[in-house]
Amino acid sequence: MTATSDLAARRLASPELLRSVFRRHAAGVAVITAGGAADPVGFTATSLTSVSADPPLVSFGIGTGGSSWPTVSQAEYVGVHILGEHQRELAETFARSGADRFGAPTAWQEGPHGVPLLDGVPAWLVCRIVGRVPAGDHRIVLAEIAVGDSAGPGRPLLYHQGRFTALRD
Repeated sequence: MTATSDLAARRLASPELLRSVFRRHAAGVAVITAGGAADPVGFTATSLTSVSADPPLVSFGIGTGGSSWPTVSQAEYVGVHILGEHQRELAETFARSGADRFGAPTAWQEGPHGVPLLDGVPAWLVCRIVGRVPAGDHRIVLAEIAVGDSAGPGRPLLYHQGRFTALRD
């Protein structure tokens, strides 16, 4: 029996089907940050994608009902942080609703264009937002890389089967 021939296992499109399928897809973990007139905002994202090398563009999804959306919707620049396997707690903090994401023990500093930059990440980028594309209850944000660093410590943190995990050797 193959996946395409097993009609009994098929389900109609739904949010539950989408979540079920993507639990089987391992994804890298990033934190997106933005500064604003008020406090900085940030959220954990597994939707980060490399879009183009020339010009250097990335994209990520953000829910329009999330607490970070009002700031990101108005921001000119965002920070993109690739998390390492040593940063599981940081990923959980930025994923938790109502958490004090920039309070202790989160270590960060203000970077170029007023973007909050997290300390100790394997890689980070500061990007200029060039588009916000409606996509259901989310927006796909397109951002052009302005500056970054890929010389930080650690191996990547992954998200798989509904939990944060690390690569196995």
